Amino acid sequence: MGSVLVVNAGSTTLKLSEVAAGGTTTKLDSLEAASGSVDSVAHRVVHGGERFREPVLIDDDVVRELESLTELAPLHNAPALAAIREARRILPDVPQVAVFDSAFHATIPEEASTYALPARVRAWSIRRFGFHGLSVQWASEQLTVPRLVVCHLGGGCSVTAVRDGRSIDTTMGFTPLEGVPMATRAGSVDPGALLYLLRHHLSLEELDRTLEHEAGLAGLSGISGDVRELEASDVPAAELALAVFAYRVAQAVAAMAVGLGGLDVLVFTAGVGEHSAFVREAVCARLALLGIELDPGANASARPDATVSTPESSVRVVVLEAREDLVAARAARTFV
Repeated sequence: MGSVLVVNAGSTTLKLSEVAAGGTTTKLDSLEAASGSVDSVAHRVVHGGERFREPVLIDDDVVRELESLTELAPLHNAPALAAIREARRILPDVPQVAVFDSAFHATIPEEASTYALPARVRAWSIRRFGFHGLSVQWASEQLTVPRLVVCHLGGGCSVTAVRDGRSIDTTMGFTPLEGVPMATRAGSVDPGALLYLLRHHLSLEELDRTLEHEAGLAGLSGISGDVRELEASDVPAAELALAVFAYRVAQAVAAMAVGLGGLDVLVFTAGVGEHSAFVREAVCARLALLGIELDPGANASARPDATVSTPESSVRVVVLEAREDLVAARAARTFV
């Protein structure tokens, strides 16, 4: 069995890797660098809408359907589509498979996925879809506990409740804009405030740009959406940005624990979750009411995969490497 080329077009990065049958991963600098032993290509696609709830072999019809979904996740689906077109051009005889971040959240019950809107509005597929599904699926497979909360904290951020391996709630919603603050995305904002801005201050295009590219940690700090830069800064606005971020993430974890009826393991993953001891400490300090007790030394020196809670902690806290590539590669192999 040959290898799978995994194309992961995120909101801030494009990651290319070749995953061998045994799980060994080689990072690539370009699509052209893929070896001749590639059997298939797996494309991570963030938003699959109502139609795509399972991996699918890509053809022209699938590409057209994905184009129609681009406005729902412009920072993600647009670069994913560009990568799909390029990969199909470079490797025209290799099966190309779309693997969807939203698919893992298809198990979310109606009480968690339904917005309090009239039926005529909900009929336009206005519901909570959820994202970062490949990352959350990987975490749920590595930590097989009844009640798991996964904090995927990177350029985009989400918090997800997983019961017995199935997603039951998550912070991202109809689009990846909802939920906790992110690098440049606002997260949840009072809809009334957005309507006010549209009526009095911003055009639709200006509001779209603000929410997607100028808000979040970058907007709060006025410096950057990069947590490393904010941690190194002594500007009060940077401190405020990190405080807002940690507070909202902790709130989200507590809310997910309500949905689960308790909490067994808390996972931090993705760029910020894996590498920022400061953020992990700031979030967990606000969750002492759940019995979470962080080991300061273990947290400060943690490298994925590692447990950073004390033995006495009621909840195990784990720093876990995000391996979306392995989940995507496994799905693509089913089409070969």
